[in-house]
Amino acid sequence: MKSLMACALIALAASTASPPSAANELEERSRALARASDAVVGLRVTAVEDARSNATLGPRRQGSGVVVGDDGTVLTIGYLILEADQVELLTDDGRQLPARVVAYDVATGFGLVQSLAPLRLAPVPLGQASALALEEPLVVASGGEDGAVSVAVLVSQRPFSGYWEYHIENALFTAPARRDHSGAGLFNGRGELVGIGSLFVADALGPQAPRVQGNMFVPIDLLKPVLAELRNRGSSRQSERAWLGINCIEADGILRVLRVNTDSPADVAGLEAGDRIERIDGADVKSLAALWKTLWAGGPPEREVSLDIVRGGERQTLKLQSVDRMKTLRRAQGV
Repeated sequence: MKSLMACALIALAASTASPPSAANELEERSRALARASDAVVGLRVTAVEDARSNATLGPRRQGSGVVVGDDGTVLTIGYLILEADQVELLTDDGRQLPARVVAYDVATGFGLVQSLAPLRLAPVPLGQASALALEEPLVVASGGEDGAVSVAVLVSQRPFSGYWEYHIENALFTAPARRDHSGAGLFNGRGELVGIGSLFVADALGPQAPRVQGNMFVPIDLLKPVLAELRNRGSSRQSERAWLGINCIEADGILRVLRVNTDSPADVAGLEAGDRIERIDGADVKSLAALWKTLWAGGPPEREVSLDIVRGGERQTLKLQSVDRMKTLRRAQGV
């Protein structure tokens, strides 16, 4: 069913994006999108019992992934498999296959898993997200029991800073919004994978533009330079960076702590929700991007970090001992 829908959707996208193409070109595009849709699988994940991430993500998670390797390697969004104990792949033909975690990458947000049984699905080619044009019709495909395919339009491409100590360049923003975005594949008209679904957003057009609901996709361009490294090491070297354990929000140039992770460096140092962050290691910061980039550029992952904050109208300086995020994650027994 997904494949038939994909064929129809790409034909519609092609007809609305440009003058009618030759019949053989439309047929080729339809076949490519059908193959891409077939390569999207569902993911069912159970986290380890004592995983810290269970407080925000829950112990049982569902989403999607896209087959990117002949060996059954599936690309997904990292938070689905964060601190995973068991991973299961769900195919369109009803198979439920066990899988193992290959990589979780803090820097990009990607995750890799590999089927432990023959997947018998062809991998999709990787496209180039930076070559996409605004208003270009794209196809979003999710997997699993409720997997669906729909047309989306690229509405913006810009840097994105997450409240959870995350920043990437050239994130892809599409509309209309899909609620089943977690790990969903974003494909161009040639059936090439250009992004992996990460978030539902209320400002797909950008912070200064009219409010339009949509989705943020991590561009596939971030994967290509580190794919071999992820397979070999389980994460990229860019992920070896300082972590404080805070969630922050940005509004009108003001940064406030939204949440402090239990037993994190920020928690140990006494940082509290509601604190306003003005400087990190002596550098003024007024945006999430500036805060995270300054933190990561300040030295090795494990070091002393200085935060100048305002609490209750009073300024104070806190000293935090940052850690390597990867060292704090719970793993399944024997992993």
